[in-house]
Amino acid sequence: MNNILLVSVLTLSLLLGLFVWLSYKKLKGSQIPTGVLAVLLVFALINGAVSYFIAPKTGDDAYKQLVWQSLSPNAIPDQLAQGKTVFVDVSADWCNICKANKDRVLHQAVVVERLKDKDMVLMHGDLTQSDARIEAYLAQYQAYGVPFNIVYSQAHPDGLVLPRVLSIDDLLSALPPRG
Repeated sequence: MNNILLVSVLTLSLLLGLFVWLSYKKLKGSQIPTGVLAVLLVFALINGAVSYFIAPKTGDDAYKQLVWQSLSPNAIPDQLAQGKTVFVDVSADWCNICKANKDRVLHQAVVVERLKDKDMVLMHGDLTQSDARIEAYLAQYQAYGVPFNIVYSQAHPDGLVLPRVLSIDDLLSALPPRG
């Protein structure tokens, strides 16, 4: 567990403990202002939210096992000719929807297992910094921002564009059945 998470969890425990103790004292007749209890509870909720977002996600390790190639649009037809399915993920570090797609979909075990199949080729385009080549690729699909996800397969050689906000069902249903 990293140090920031450890401090956050300890602080959360302290805040909740203090809230419970002061609530008990108030019930027993001590003069504890309700505002103090409310502020403690708000701080505990904020701290809990921060702890949640900095805690390592369960799917992170599995996701790291995936092998991503840099986006190369010219290589996609060759991959299709070999019977492969190509999943393209174009995202950016500053994109909140991209991060949500990763946490809620791409890092999930069922998705990672499917993307690890030998028939899958994974390509990633990083638009954290402007990249004219990736922007030209997106423009072909009238997509002018991130996230952008598309699946190329025998059934969809020109690509099947997925919704900006991914769901596990959207992604898995766009992929051909396992061979």
